[in-house]
Amino acid sequence: MAYSHTNSKGNTYWLHSKGRLFFFSKKPEDAIDLPENLEVFENSRTGLPMVRKKQ
Repeated sequence: MAYSHTNSKGNTYWLHSKGRLFFFSKKPEDAIDLPENLEVFENSRTGLPMVRKKQ
C-alpha cells in the first residue's frame, strides 16, 4: 500500500521516489511505500511533509 500523509492543513500528499530521491506529490499514481529506515515529519512553517533517516 502506498504511503500517504495528511498535513495539518488537511492536504493529502503521496510519497514518490526517483532513485534515492524521495518527494511528496498530490498525485497518487505510482506512489511507493515508506522504507523502514525513513520517517516523515512536517515543516512547521509551510506544512509540507518531508522525509529523513530515522533518528
